Amino acid sequence: MYIAMNRFRVAPDCEEAFQRRWLDREVMLRTVPGFVSFQFLKGPRHEDHVLYASHTVWDSFNAFIAWTQSEQFRQAHATAGEGRKLTIGPPVFEGFEVLQDVAA
Repeated sequence: MYIAMNRFRVAPDCEEAFQRRWLDREVMLRTVPGFVSFQFLKGPRHEDHVLYASHTVWDSFNAFIAWTQSEQFRQAHATAGEGRKLTIGPPVFEGFEVLQDVAA
């Protein structure tokens, strides 16, 4: 398995708009081979920002790469960068190969 995560620093006065942008979007992931799950996460509040993350689990690194090269990816990110800027700086990408997965 492979986990792809983007972390976002969101200005406190942009939180509601940032959440709406994510929660109201069309999710293209379900149509992509190798997709396992997606989580939209809200983290700790700091003085100048609130931390958010998108967390996607894939069958493999290759499945994730195929997603980034797919038409669904292009559609999902077609409007990225448009509209009001809601984050402080660009997202920070982190990718992880899963070495152990313990489930209930």
